[in-house]
Amino acid sequence: MRRLLALAERGELTVGHRRMVADTLEVSERTVRRWLAMARDEGRVERAERRRFTVTPQLARRLAFHRGNTVALHRELTAEAAAAGGGVVPSLATLYRALARDLSPGLRAGMRGGEAARRDHDVFFERPAVHRNEMWETDHVQVKVEVDVDGEPRRPWVTWFIDCATRVICGFAVTAQVPSRESVLVALRDAVSRQGEHGPFGGLPGAVRVDRGKDFLSRTVAEALGAFAVPVVDLPGYSPHLKGTVEALNKAAKQMFFAELPGYTAAPRLKGGRKPAAGQLLLPLEAFIELLGQWVTWWNTEHRPRSLAGRTPQAAWEEDLTPVEDAEPGALHMFTLEDDGRVRTLTSKGVRWRNRHYVESWMTGQAGRKVRLRYMPHHEHEIEVYDATIGRHLGSAYLSNRASAEQIREMKRARAREADRLKRLLQAAEKDRATRYAAATRGTPAEVLGMVTELEAEAHLRAVAAADLTEVALPGYLPLPALLPASWISPKSEAAVAPADDDDESTPAPR
Repeated sequence: MRRLLALAERGELTVGHRRMVADTLEVSERTVRRWLAMARDEGRVERAERRRFTVTPQLARRLAFHRGNTVALHRELTAEAAAAGGGVVPSLATLYRALARDLSPGLRAGMRGGEAARRDHDVFFERPAVHRNEMWETDHVQVKVEVDVDGEPRRPWVTWFIDCATRVICGFAVTAQVPSRESVLVALRDAVSRQGEHGPFGGLPGAVRVDRGKDFLSRTVAEALGAFAVPVVDLPGYSPHLKGTVEALNKAAKQMFFAELPGYTAAPRLKGGRKPAAGQLLLPLEAFIELLGQWVTWWNTEHRPRSLAGRTPQAAWEEDLTPVEDAEPGALHMFTLEDDGRVRTLTSKGVRWRNRHYVESWMTGQAGRKVRLRYMPHHEHEIEVYDATIGRHLGSAYLSNRASAEQIREMKRARAREADRLKRLLQAAEKDRATRYAAATRGTPAEVLGMVTELEAEAHLRAVAAADLTEVALPGYLPLPALLPASWISPKSEAAVAPADDDDESTPAPR
């Protein structure tokens, strides 16, 4: 309309212009002339809005008071109009249309189910594709399956690390209680290590994405990852969409694995809330861990997630040619334990930690050595001892008052071996220290026995020089046979490669 008004003011508007606009908008030419007259008279070119019922902020607040119940809101408006002696009340259908037009579906769902229901209507960006081990995600999840733990039904927790690029589950750990630093360190060690049963997936990641859980952000985990220069990406709380890879894994494990196990707590209930299989035997915790390991293997090698375009996580891992950086096993063992933070001294009672003594057979003869301790949280029956100067792992140590009979026997054998070793060294030293002299019948200078004369030394050297070298060679040496096979190539002699004309000295003979 603005274009047609400009043409009319310049006197350039023709019937062809009006017909062109009418054909484009699929209206009649008469309608276009009416719109032009309205634009000149009223000064507006937009369509006039119809008077309709709208949702005000006060009305939205009252809807939230009723938990998103539109019928309850309409009932309240009707009661207020009746108490006021009359008034216009929109019909229920009008109220439904107004709420659907003025309030978003997410906001209406949030009034009924809270933030989680509202988030289901949000849209999110998709992170760009990355290479393997560029980014990991980790999370705790409480399994909705009851297992038998020492005769009591409990719901275990699973902690796992997943690679965002290939969807490979690099490592996991299961605990029968609420997870702590211990479960995170065990799962981290399982994820990073690629030796033996831990492989072939893992290595050092570029970064690890976690939520604001106190276990993941504890000092122990930060030190374990920081020792390998692996940053921790701290996500804001209550934002599961920011670590969607591990959240999708939690959901898939629930639907594809946990729901098939006995003791599944989210199974449909019968009348009265009774379980379909009352008195069902529960899986022992060790059996549950074994089945979970088999499912993780299936996920990595056979499952084909939609995000991988028909490939398995193993195929996606093997097709990615990005080099995998492995951690040194000793350093991985060291930095995935919590540091005591003090330098301690080995004594005759072992090493003292938290008012208790820890000993092991390797400590025999090491009293007075300066050491540092590392330990797995909540596993105070065992500690790892490192040299305080060079950081070398010396060995494990156990509570002194809880030593087994085998440990006590090993300690006694270690002391006996150390004593025998000292005895042999002292006896050899005394034998070397004792100087023996030859007997004499006259007053000649004392002659020391065991000395080699000049004649004996020369005779021995002549015998070694004349000996066949094959006799003193390595035991694996084999002499060449007399007749070599035709397929062998032997070096040619100088006579065979000499030139035919000995007088021609212009070209040297090849050697």
